[in-house]
Amino acid sequence: MPFLRVRDVRLHYEVDGPAGETATAGAPLLLLHGLGSSTRDWQPQADAFAERRCVLRLDLRGHGRSDAPPGPYSIPLFAGDVADAVRRLRREIGGSGRVHVAGLSLGGMVTFQLALDAPALVESLTVVNSGVDYRMRTRRRRRLLWQRRLALRLLSMRRVGAVLGRRLFPDRPALQREMATRWAGNDPEAYRAAFEAIMGWSVRARLPHIDAPTLVAAADGDYLPLSAYRVYVSRLPHAELAVLKGLRHAAPVEQPEAFNEALAAFLKQIEEGERVGR
Repeated sequence: MPFLRVRDVRLHYEVDGPAGETATAGAPLLLLHGLGSSTRDWQPQADAFAERRCVLRLDLRGHGRSDAPPGPYSIPLFAGDVADAVRRLRREIGGSGRVHVAGLSLGGMVTFQLALDAPALVESLTVVNSGVDYRMRTRRRRRLLWQRRLALRLLSMRRVGAVLGRRLFPDRPALQREMATRWAGNDPEAYRAAFEAIMGWSVRARLPHIDAPTLVAAADGDYLPLSAYRVYVSRLPHAELAVLKGLRHAAPVEQPEAFNEALAAFLKQIEEGERVGR
């Protein structure tokens, strides 16, 4: 079970597949999970992509088997941890030091932040079901935030996982049970700190500064409407939108094959030198 120390935390990570000259499909692939999740969510992707390339998975601080120091947390803090980890693991994962980054939800926010704060590390980015702005501008948003904060105070982590599982996987009882079990392992204070890191975060104004090729993968059953994704994709210089039809927020877990197909096509497009976006 590999760990590395970055700043004030010990991060858990997993490396699968060939590295360096033994890899046959370009730069390593870094996978970043969502709120309350861990490297385990990306196991189907590690299995699919590690045959030909190095795949790196990280547990963000406060998640999985990584340390869970007291908050506050922030998206730039998560991104800084990830940047330091990639630099530290360069020899182990091989390549030029640049990685393809894919992030789901919270992991997508960290991916955007990483592309802005450490662009030299990012070969491409794939953002899955993630917005670019979580500022509480409206009364409705502020009310929903208050309700979620209250729920996180009153409900156990297992109960939170059970509620989310029914919402994300309504017809998949096995996935619902697995989500409740995994959520029960979360540190409640770290979970709340990670949740608060999302609130108030925004990179909307900085999107035109992201030069790396970008795939925005959006499920048509996600919390955000497709129209919101189309608006921000139009502001990215080199971006494409892939719609994951019939899926919800946790699309890579719900239907790994559909997401893997979209990601594989995007990586192939980049590595064959094709232009991405407009």
